[in-house]
Amino acid sequence: MFIYPKFDRSGKKVVTRTYGKTASMLQNITVYKMKPGDRLELTEPGMESAYLLMEGEITFYWDDRSFRAARTGVFDDLPVCLHTPQGVVVAIEAHALTELLVQSTPNERDFACRLFDKTDVTKFVSCEGRWENTAVRDVVDIINIKNSPYSNMVLGEVYARQGRWWSYIPHNHPQPEVYYYKMHRPEGFGACFIGDKAYTVKDGSAGLFDGGYTHVQVTAPGYPMYCAWMIRHLDGDPWDNTRTDDPAFIWLLDLPVETK
Repeated sequence: MFIYPKFDRSGKKVVTRTYGKTASMLQNITVYKMKPGDRLELTEPGMESAYLLMEGEITFYWDDRSFRAARTGVFDDLPVCLHTPQGVVVAIEAHALTELLVQSTPNERDFACRLFDKTDVTKFVSCEGRWENTAVRDVVDIINIKNSPYSNMVLGEVYARQGRWWSYIPHNHPQPEVYYYKMHRPEGFGACFIGDKAYTVKDGSAGLFDGGYTHVQVTAPGYPMYCAWMIRHLDGDPWDNTRTDDPAFIWLLDLPVETK
């Protein structure tokens, strides 16, 4: 499924819910736009939540703690993210024009709230040197099974360089995944392939990948692409870099990797 959700008048954009047509994603995903002085109090009953600052300047308030965070933008700066268990109310106060993504999923486990500052995330380059560098991408890991084994979800970011493919070769996994895209410029575009269908990627669009569906995407020359990628672990089958490559394309993995 590919969708083009919109912000409502209050600055709220619903991407997925654990009910209705997006129920198979097993996650509540919402994006908020905030103006200076705006304040939100958020919690999802029975769910853990991740509060990802994509752009702007805010103060997080939770329990008896607070943290002021700033991010120039997704293409210019590393993320800041607050991860909380069920039952924690988080207040967010905006000090500038801000965009905030919230990912939530059911989780009965109790764990300590964790703030992922810019020094706590891991950034690396993937597919460098492969296929004349046509699939190189920059990846940021935030929440994963290694640093948060108590969590039921995965959260990361991808920065696709202009004119490049990423999440290549086409692959699938049993766990549902959501991609939320942002383009470097509003007219920027790309393409997402889900199974044998192609969809136009636009700023603020989202790809919803049910388990077993192959997915891959490309962005146009001149237009870097950003993606927040969110996976829901399955009970007894967590995602741990799990993937099944499309057999038709596996031969590409045997091609030599270029070295500098």
